[in-house]
Amino acid sequence: MDKKNKIKDYEVIVIGGGMAGVCAAIASAREGAKTALVNNRPVLGGNASSEIRMHICGADYHGFRQNARETGIIEEILLDNKRVNRSNSFSILDTILWEKTRFQENLDLYLNTHITSLIKEEDKIVSVIGEQLTTEKVFQLNGQVFIDATGDGTIAYLSGAEYMSGREGKKVFGEKYAPDEPDNHTMGNTLLFTAIDMGKKVDFVKPEWANTYKEEDLAYREHHEINSGYWWIEIGGDNLEVIQDGEQIRDELLKAVYGVWDHIKNSGHHNADNFALDWVGFLPGKRESRRIVGDYILREQDLFAGRIFEDAIAYGGWPMDMHTVGGIRTRREPNDFIMMEDLYTIPYRSIYSKNIGNLMLAGRDISASHMAFGSTRVMATCAVIGQAAGTAAAMCTEKKILPRGLNEHISELQQKLMKDDCFIPGFKNEDKDDQALSAKVSASSFLENCEPENIINGCPRTVKDQINAWIAKSSDKAPWIELAFQNRVSPKEIRIKFDSNLSKEIMVSMTHSVRERQQEGTPKEIVKDYDIEFYDKEILVGKREIRDNHRRLSCTMVDNISCDKIRVKPLSTWGAEQISIYEIRVY
Repeated sequence: MDKKNKIKDYEVIVIGGGMAGVCAAIASAREGAKTALVNNRPVLGGNASSEIRMHICGADYHGFRQNARETGIIEEILLDNKRVNRSNSFSILDTILWEKTRFQENLDLYLNTHITSLIKEEDKIVSVIGEQLTTEKVFQLNGQVFIDATGDGTIAYLSGAEYMSGREGKKVFGEKYAPDEPDNHTMGNTLLFTAIDMGKKVDFVKPEWANTYKEEDLAYREHHEINSGYWWIEIGGDNLEVIQDGEQIRDELLKAVYGVWDHIKNSGHHNADNFALDWVGFLPGKRESRRIVGDYILREQDLFAGRIFEDAIAYGGWPMDMHTVGGIRTRREPNDFIMMEDLYTIPYRSIYSKNIGNLMLAGRDISASHMAFGSTRVMATCAVIGQAAGTAAAMCTEKKILPRGLNEHISELQQKLMKDDCFIPGFKNEDKDDQALSAKVSASSFLENCEPENIINGCPRTVKDQINAWIAKSSDKAPWIELAFQNRVSPKEIRIKFDSNLSKEIMVSMTHSVRERQQEGTPKEIVKDYDIEFYDKEILVGKREIRDNHRRLSCTMVDNISCDKIRVKPLSTWGAEQISIYEIRVY
């Protein structure tokens, strides 16, 4: 390789910088693995970036499924965003994602870098090779474990991994809602737009190349909210293949966007006289392409059953959101929401390749049927899958095993994920290193069913009718909660999980109705200021003062303290009257 070309060695290499890839790379680096994150766009976030601007949906189904919002790194990112991004700007979110990855220890970020080829030895990837378009450098990145977070499963495809595409027929997996016969159809791509009120009448001259739509053409497509739109402007996946015909699909989508806007502006029925287009995307958001085959293929029946897998590492809950073949070119309902009663889990065996030994999967390319994919594909679900994949990959490098071998250590992986505030339905904190689990817990006051012992019951969120939090009485003017230990402890870290109201949405959105449902700024329920006091035989031997906390998971490092009692004293929230704490861990 010449002087412009670089060879770099890593333990974990994540390709794809959407929400799944970002969370995978951060998780891997935080676990101590030397990690690279490679993205072929100038910004991170994928469909949530300023290039596409889709809001981050997940298991909470726009807040309609209570206490179901994803936590972990995706929660951290979105709470960081809520703290500083008061203008609801996708460009600011771009910057937050760049900051989270660019300044993360053990993580190197490669933007504008497109992987074009790879080197294999037998059934393992040795290196990926890509060109950074802004520098004309060619990188050969050598790694031990590779995570395909490209969405399209590009690395898996280049490596020869087994994959699926299109729709399986009913007989393939015995799925009730699958089409009768298999076909090659996928969900299509979408371009979004925004419009602003100019305060005066503005004309719109339809380009001669734009489509024409009458009201009957859009009969099943809601378009009364005209400041942004529309997920149903969807093309591809039928006679146009979403990857190979991507450029043509983009052009057809532009014709559709401007045609829809012409209808809104010039039909006279949408009160749009004062509105003007402000932004139109040029990078289509993709929904579906390749799905990589793992040791287990998640299917429709697993979702309906709310199945709790023994090797569960993440969960979903968005409906099976099945889009109509042909998209906006049809006069049919644009999608069908097939609801599940409960959350379901995603098994570890679905996030690594069946036949490429060191390839893991993060995001919408995991091992799932087309029907199950209809639910797992949304970004918040992809993000928690990504965190699981990154954590697992780092564990593989530390243990010097391949991803399949980590099945023997699945409990350790699950406990690591829960420690980092990932929720896995059906599992609880049983971390042998958490000294809080053996402590006696007391508090200044508490509400009924919100006892102080809840903070060590292993489940740090409300699940159905189980609150699982300590909540102090609102009349308690100086609340505290205390962990007393039988013997002295020398804590190095205190991890506290606060209430961030997991029933409300917190993502950036262009959609006015979605933004209206959100609280501005940091969720009011989070404890803002608090003290941690350390006692030895009733004598105060140490104190940490935490101020302006805006995160659900707040971690405080401790040095040179030996104590037999730890007291947490919440001082204020971001606006809520009640003080709530879901979990305190001591390491």
